[in-house]
Amino acid sequence: MKLEIAVVSAAGAGTAAAEGANRIELCSSLELGGITPSQGLMEASKEHVDGRLEIHPLIRSRPGDFRYSASDVDTMVHEIRHLLAQGAHGVVIGALTASGDVDVRAVKRLVDSARETNADAQLTFHRAIDQSRDPFAALDELLDLGFTRVLTSGHQATAGAGLETLSEMVERAGGALEIMAGGGLSLDDIPAMHAAGLSAVHLSAKKTISTLGDGAISLGAHDGADPTAYTVTDRDVVRAAKAKVNALNLATSH
Repeated sequence: MKLEIAVVSAAGAGTAAAEGANRIELCSSLELGGITPSQGLMEASKEHVDGRLEIHPLIRSRPGDFRYSASDVDTMVHEIRHLLAQGAHGVVIGALTASGDVDVRAVKRLVDSARETNADAQLTFHRAIDQSRDPFAALDELLDLGFTRVLTSGHQATAGAGLETLSEMVERAGGALEIMAGGGLSLDDIPAMHAAGLSAVHLSAKKTISTLGDGAISLGAHDGADPTAYTVTDRDVVRAAKAKVNALNLATSH
């Protein structure tokens, strides 16, 4: 089983690498569900990980739903080309139609732009699949499109709640692509994911930092919002997750 951590900073990328994660999903604005990271963040993250893990940028031009206009898709095509050219190992993409099916036309454009830039680029379909009409029909489309893996909570709010569907998706994929459990995943869920046959888990492993408790003056705060708050990668959570994954992998190898 492999461990992927979602990170929003070069420091977070370095933390994930130092604690033995296999991959990172690099993004910005995780509080909005994640959007495409900047080229500067990609460059700095490469320096921090120093080749110790794979970097997979999220390609999402805006927050909100996954129904994209032609202009949105054009933007994401450019983002894919630039980030892969910078050395990303793959990209994390996805799009849906109004009826909740995989938007094959849009996704194929994204896939083609990735393959044209780097024929070996890995393709991950993100949690748009959890907002799809039918996750199994969506999975079939992704198999046809040549995806490497899919990140999913099993069509439920959390991966723990979606365990049964995740197990069925593993069986349906038949090893042709990797099913990676993510979305509200707790450390305690990891053994059950392993037992269900999932070969990867994905965590945000984040904690919130705030300076309001240090006597800072809140400017523009409203409705309980904290304008000083931001998220960072929690080293302890990454370390604990890696320890669980290592123990499960060791037990399987014996």
